[in-house]
Amino acid sequence: MIHRITIPSTKDKQNVNTTNEQMNQNELCIIEMFVVNLHPKKHQLPINMNINSPEILELRHRIENSVNRKIQTPADFDFLRGIIWDRTHEQISASTLKRIWGYIDGVDETRNSTLNILARSLGYENWDDFIEKLKQEEHNNSDFILSHAIESKNLNIGDILKIAWQPNRVCLLKYIGDDTYRIEDALNSKLKIGDTFRCSLFILGEPVYINELRQNNGTSEPKLFVIGNKSGLTTLCVVHNKGNRN
Repeated sequence: MIHRITIPSTKDKQNVNTTNEQMNQNELCIIEMFVVNLHPKKHQLPINMNINSPEILELRHRIENSVNRKIQTPADFDFLRGIIWDRTHEQISASTLKRIWGYIDGVDETRNSTLNILARSLGYENWDDFIEKLKQEEHNNSDFILSHAIESKNLNIGDILKIAWQPNRVCLLKYIGDDTYRIEDALNSKLKIGDTFRCSLFILGEPVYINELRQNNGTSEPKLFVIGNKSGLTTLCVVHNKGNRN
């Protein structure tokens, strides 16, 4: 009995190899899909920045210089919104600008996407580019804004700050915790002894935007207040350190 044996041709071998390769590729795809499903990528939330960070304060300062105008009133924010549109053709609302400038109480953070628009209004590529250029300036210039700042989180309850601004205004502030201060002494200022307010950061040479200002022994409605809005603080120092953190 003769058995007939079929020897595959070179073409058939190539087809078999191709089929095997396709099967292997399909198996790899299935394995990759399985691994991806086992380890899904985490959804990356937009990075938020504290509006009182020194970098954002510097950004605000440069924007005000670029428009030759202090941004303090609703009309100022509408004006700035128009300037940003003219420069970038990107929309940013006046209410968003108010939050970044601390004009609206109770808002401490802003989105990175908003900071990108503001940075582009100054000619930078984006917020990261602004930060990178700021670091380069800091390396080359010791007078960078971060050179003298006091953060409330680094103070002890009972510490006394001395601040001064033009024209001839001086206040002594007692830190009582939770970013809150009480006026211990005041000279030539609308702030009076016994007034309380909240503030997380003071920077020499910059205005101070304070929240929840309560006057008349705490009986008045809380409000916003700007210290040194024209020339910023001329004096900033701790004159008495309690030494015990609570």
